[in-house]
Amino acid sequence: MPSIQKIVASMRADPRNVRYDDLVKACEHYFGPPRTRGGSHAVFKMPWPGDPRVNIQDDHGKAKAYQVRQVLLAIDKKEAAR
Repeated sequence: MPSIQKIVASMRADPRNVRYDDLVKACEHYFGPPRTRGGSHAVFKMPWPGDPRVNIQDDHGKAKAYQVRQVLLAIDKKEAAR
């Protein structure tokens, strides 16, 4: 089982080749449990005002690249606020 740091590093290296389950693990680590998880989507609430959520989608076991990039931006924003 890869660590969160390894998952995030692989997300940065190639956002087009990320397993959906790994993206969920990273989101749960940084943002807590999903607000909604229905079907192929999981919605995570962000700890800041503005766009209050990250919506990720399972695409046959893979994460969508644009959603991986959105999660990385949210992680960076959260880390910068520390």
